[in-house]
Amino acid sequence: MPRLLFFYLSKRIALATLLIATGLCVPVVMTTLFQYLPAAPIRGGLLMPALLGILPTVLYIALPMAVGVAVALEFARMSADGMIAVLYSMRLSAWAISFPAASVALAAAGAGYWISSVFAPAYVGQMHDVIYVIRNSLNHRMLEPAQFYTFDNGARTLYFRRWRSADVVSGMFIHEFSAEKNEEQIITAAEAEFRRNANGVVLIMSDGSIETIPADGSSVRAANFDEYALPIGMQGSGGLPQRNWRGVFELPFLEFFRERPSSGEDPRRFAEWMSEAAKRCGMPLLALVHALLAIGLVLNVASARGAASAAATATMLAIPLIHVAILVCAETLVRQDPRFVWFVGLAIVAEFAAAIILIERQNANFPLSKNTAVGSVSI
Repeated sequence: MPRLLFFYLSKRIALATLLIATGLCVPVVMTTLFQYLPAAPIRGGLLMPALLGILPTVLYIALPMAVGVAVALEFARMSADGMIAVLYSMRLSAWAISFPAASVALAAAGAGYWISSVFAPAYVGQMHDVIYVIRNSLNHRMLEPAQFYTFDNGARTLYFRRWRSADVVSGMFIHEFSAEKNEEQIITAAEAEFRRNANGVVLIMSDGSIETIPADGSSVRAANFDEYALPIGMQGSGGLPQRNWRGVFELPFLEFFRERPSSGEDPRRFAEWMSEAAKRCGMPLLALVHALLAIGLVLNVASARGAASAAATATMLAIPLIHVAILVCAETLVRQDPRFVWFVGLAIVAEFAAAIILIERQNANFPLSKNTAVGSVSI
């Protein structure tokens, strides 16, 4: 294939892939963000960590479908415009015509493997950190006035009357119990400011009092203060609070395969690992498989002479259906029974074999002899 034509077709397919991938990713990402992030977490600065946690995973899952649909659209356009007939008249085989699309698909598959094995594991945990912060009310800007919040497994209760600014509240009330000292404290303050540092939050309270009550109820002590500082284990400036667990989806490539769990010791974790492995190993490869299947379908059902074909347009619906079916199997069925991972692998192999057979069939149906004149098509 001429180099100029190769770059022309590759550029068209690559741009179409980017547009389709954007169209697929944006609704999914925005829906997920608004599902987990109400207005308060967005005000608390959790939007960007959540976005970085969602986008890479959605991207490497949606990218293969975007490639397949883009290739189907481009080849349907080429068929309708009569360009397929022109390419055949240039003595280009069906494999040569498929080369630009296959090159873009290979690049997309490589990018998908990098995202799924390196980029996504490095950031996907941030979404779960955000969920952890939201569920445990660890971002002070998420707190609502006139509500009681408990921290440290119920050892500390916090309440305030209203917000005066983004970090300052009035009418602060804190009740906490110290197991080490075997006593409880009741702290009230007219005003309090949440100040973030690298390790957490320091609550600076002004014009208040502290009442200390021993567990046995004797010798209650009370003291007033002008200013009192109390550290709180909330989200600081150094990043999101660390969770006490780590999912298999957060493990980079080599560590992911080294820490493969045993099916006998922990069946649930083994099923999660197999589901994640099916997505990491199978989904990026679908970029090439979907592209070849789209080429084979369009070349076999479309008219090479340029007549518009509804069947050629309908072939692009097959790619999303196949992709979603494989994704559902990898995400849900494999979690229920890890043996379904063989079904995912066989489905990918079957789609690849069908694509090869369709392209080779079309290649055999249009033999161009050495005596064929340029501009004619032998059918």
